[in-house]
Formats: sequence, structure tokens, C-alpha cells
Amino acid sequence: MQIITRIKEMQDFSNSVRGEGKTIVLVPTMGFLHPGHVSLMKEGSRRGDLLIISIFVNPTQFGAGEDYDNYPRDMDGDQRLAQEAGVDVIFSPAVAEMYPKGFQTYVAVEEVTKNLCGISRPTHFRGVTTVVCKLFTIVKPQIAIFGEKDFQQLVVIRQMVSDLNFDIEIVGMPIYREKDGLAMSSRNKYLMKDERKAALCLFSSLRKALALFERGEKTAEKIIKEIKSSIDTEPLAQIDYVKICDTKTIEDIEKIDREAVLALAVKIGKARLIDNVVLKPR
Repeated sequence: MQIITRIKEMQDFSNSVRGEGKTIVLVPTMGFLHPGHVSLMKEGSRRGDLLIISIFVNPTQFGAGEDYDNYPRDMDGDQRLAQEAGVDVIFSPAVAEMYPKGFQTYVAVEEVTKNLCGISRPTHFRGVTTVVCKLFTIVKPQIAIFGEKDFQQLVVIRQMVSDLNFDIEIVGMPIYREKDGLAMSSRNKYLMKDERKAALCLFSSLRKALALFERGEKTAEKIIKEIKSSIDTEPLAQIDYVKICDTKTIEDIEKIDREAVLALAVKIGKARLIDNVVLKPR
């Protein structure tokens, strides 16, 4: 496994690999890897000839007062997990390498970023699309893999790839959960013991909502009310949003008469946790 930190070296390496007719798969990460990331890497190994992951805590997707400085980092542990997962190259640039002095170009996807996380984190997706666009031009993958836990992010990336004509296949992978249902996230590290237990209210509320939907309830307002009532019984939980949206436009819908995503964000202690489930009418 190689570790590359310089953009030019990464580009030259990828050009050489593509010149040999090989398929590059990229799994973008911010590090502090967990089994959810490993599931993406294993899928990447299956789909291509060369598996590259990026490890870069991207400052432009963090807003003022967010946890950029405290975001968990463990490069030694990340290297070990990556090697075990069959990664060929880790691309891990410095911030000054990705955003040198005088940097002033950003990529903004407009409509699908306005709802959900875009409401409370208005600059977040501009940072995401900018860094992913840069990773695509540096690593030059034919395939890129993202987790569906960040559902809106996946929609935003797909929109960017379509709009900017990137010749890259975007693959979404199912949410990887702990045994008790909590969606795996690097930010789960922030949770104290009582907060970790409280965090299960996200998954349990989604299960209740899904059961309600499967029994025939199609009114978004009623399902959202059920979720909020469930989460509100947990005193450590503070709701950011609970919404039901069209899976392509990320616009709120009133009646679930097409595929929809039930998405929520809840703050527990220092951790802001997100989760979702896709609702598919019969």
C-alpha cells in the first residue's frame, strides 16, 4: 500500500494506471475509519483494478463553530484498516496542498443543497462539492463510492457529476449499522455512555415510522409527527430536522406517492447525528 501526499504525484500515478487500461475506484473519506468505511472499500476492491481512498479532513465543509479542529483523527489506525481492506493507495494531502494561498474557486450545486442539512449548515455542501471535484480531477477514478447515510450528500454529488459531465460512475452503498442499529459514524466517538444509549432514539424512531408507512400511512406530516414524538421522549436528544423528501430533488413532499427519503438530524451532546430510510410505495 502506498501513501501519496502530493497532488502532482497522485495525478502522475493515476495517469500511469489509466494508461495501462486499469479501472481506478475512489472512496473519499475524512479518516477515522470504521467498519462502514471498510464496507465501501471492499465494494471498491470488487469493482475495479486499483482501490484508492482519500483521507482528508476538509476545512471548507465545516462552518463557524463546528468541529473541524476536534474532528477525530487516527492516521495509524486508518492505515491499518485500509491495508486490511485491500487498499492500494491512500491519498492524504495537507490542507495547504489542497487549498494553497490565493485559492478562490468553489463548486456550488444549488437546488438540492437548500433543504435538510443545507438549512442549518448553509456553506457545508459548497465545501463538499469543491473537495470532491478536486479529488476527481486529482485521483481520476472511473468509479467513486459513497455511503447512503449521507443521503443528501450522495444526491448532491450525483447532481454535480451529471451537470459537469464527469465520466465517473457514482455508487451508493447501504447504511452500515452497529448491532443495536446506530448508524456508524466517526462522530459517534463524541458520545458519552449515556449519550450513546440515547442515540438509539434515531434508529428506533425510523423503525416506528417505517412500520407506520408499511401499514398504509402515506401522509408525510403524520409520519413526521410520530418520529418527533418518539425522539422527544429522549431528554438528551435535540432535533435539528425531521423531513420527508423526494429522493431526487430533496424537496419536501406532503404525500408519499413516489420514492421518498425520511431523513433526520439530531444533536446529542457534542455529536450531530444523521440517519435516514428510503420509503418506496408499492
